Amino acid sequence: MYGDVPVFMAEGELFRDQPYAGELPQGLWTTGLCDCHEDGCICFQTAIVPCVSFAQNTEIVNRGTIPCINAGLIHLALGFVGCCWLYAFPSRSRLREHFALPEKPCSDYWVHICCTPCAICQESRELKNQGADPSLGWVSNIEKWRREKITPPIVVPGMNR
Repeated sequence: MYGDVPVFMAEGELFRDQPYAGELPQGLWTTGLCDCHEDGCICFQTAIVPCVSFAQNTEIVNRGTIPCINAGLIHLALGFVGCCWLYAFPSRSRLREHFALPEKPCSDYWVHICCTPCAICQESRELKNQGADPSLGWVSNIEKWRREKITPPIVVPGMNR
């Protein structure tokens, strides 16, 4: 489906050579949980329709295996009964795994229970800062990376035995 584009690369020359690779703090979130003001568009969208922001993030984090519309509708339905965090916090955990980020300021579970909108905004900013634009969707990001001849920024640690 993605041709010869390296979708994920844990290490290697190609990742280190990318312009964004050296600029990002390794193993740290690029913005804080309450830094929503740093991207007004993401903040506004998440305040009005958090299910859309969440769905866009989820599509990227799950490499397109969960369509944006499905994630958004599930988040919306759970939001009506006050349980959207049940669906949202595992996505944050996957995002952290992709970028080797710490579980801060507390566990993903508590971050989403206490402030789901802030968590969703932080996750969107992180994806954007790492080079994956959630608003484009997975396939469009792959095409953009192919066009620009860059290795996708999402890093997944190698398998352990």
